[in-house]
Amino acid sequence: MIRKIIHIDEEKCNGCGLCAEACHEGAIDIVDGKAKLVREHFCDGFGDCLPNCPMGAITFEEREAPAYDAEAVKASRRKMQKHAAGHGCPVSRLQQWPCQIKLLPTKAPFYEGAKLLIAADCTAYAYANMHEEFMKGRITLIGCPKLDAVDYTEKLTAIISENDIKSVTIVRMEVPCCGGLERAAKNALQASGKFIPWQVVTISRDGRILD
Repeated sequence: MIRKIIHIDEEKCNGCGLCAEACHEGAIDIVDGKAKLVREHFCDGFGDCLPNCPMGAITFEEREAPAYDAEAVKASRRKMQKHAAGHGCPVSRLQQWPCQIKLLPTKAPFYEGAKLLIAADCTAYAYANMHEEFMKGRITLIGCPKLDAVDYTEKLTAIISENDIKSVTIVRMEVPCCGGLERAAKNALQASGKFIPWQVVTISRDGRILD
């Protein structure tokens, strides 16, 4: 059948893998340092991968391709989850989407009665047990004030003020730029006028909890 599907320009691709991470269907793999559409019947044609490509290597095209097979995608996910569970592999503890502070709404059902985790982007990569130790049982809000170049105080204040938040855990790196995230969270707690239990956990660059 003729349908819309993605096209990856291998000349432009730098093999960063961001498109493969963004593809919820698992249609893309990194092969020999390049992104490849290896499962055409997994590609739904929505293009979640497009905005994540920093090289502009992904475009849409209409061509002969097998139909999108939603059942095959679901079966593949179930197989991967079963394999992970059987081998003691960690599972994701992310409870909501989106998780970026800039993208999150200020009011949503998942905030009600929630324990908030406000974490710097890098912490999930530096601290190996991030999902089990910090994300499990919490609503996760992530951001980097240096890269986003914003003050999160107003957004965090609204989230804390307008919802039934039970606690706040701030996880940051030891580097100075993470101070902006900690300050914004503390200022938001103060501005909310609520008395909510909170804590700050600092991760070292080699993946240890410092305090």
